[in-house]
Amino acid sequence: MAGEIEDAIERAGRGAFTRQPPKTLKGRIGYLIKQFGSAKAVAAELGVTADSVNRYRRGARKHARPDVAARIDHAVRQRWQPQVRRRRQKQAAATTGITVETRARFGYSAAAGTTDDGRFRRLTVHLPPAYAQRLFDVRDTGGSDQQMRGIIADGLKEIYFQDGGGRAMGLSDVEINDIDYLDLDY
Repeated sequence: MAGEIEDAIERAGRGAFTRQPPKTLKGRIGYLIKQFGSAKAVAAELGVTADSVNRYRRGARKHARPDVAARIDHAVRQRWQPQVRRRRQKQAAATTGITVETRARFGYSAAAGTTDDGRFRRLTVHLPPAYAQRLFDVRDTGGSDQQMRGIIADGLKEIYFQDGGGRAMGLSDVEINDIDYLDLDY
């Protein structure tokens, strides 16, 4: 099961589409058959029979069950314009960076005499390309959601809490807990 951070990366990747994926069931199934090579392979991916896939392709069935429709949508979006998504990710990791918008509880370890109690904050912070590269690398190697949270927390610590080295130098660890929402853009 994908975590919150991985879902946010997936949503951000959809923003890279230069054309929208097919909207009709027949068009989506046609696209998947081209990608997989056969109705049987599509059926195995979706968890339905090859006959069902062929009925969708011919237009004999105009609507899929909601659970099947969701799997079809996910399969199409996952494979739609992979070169465009890869190019955008490469650009984010090399030059443009990644923007994190979140509302979450942040807690941190700080020097004595400061307030380190965790509290909800709404933040929109642009992280440098190095953090985008680390995030994509961890995601591509199958890293956990906790590892990706750690990378984002490190970036927020450096850019937001320490203002790039201008303040809060005694801050050692920042943790993201109780994420209300998290959105990424690159």
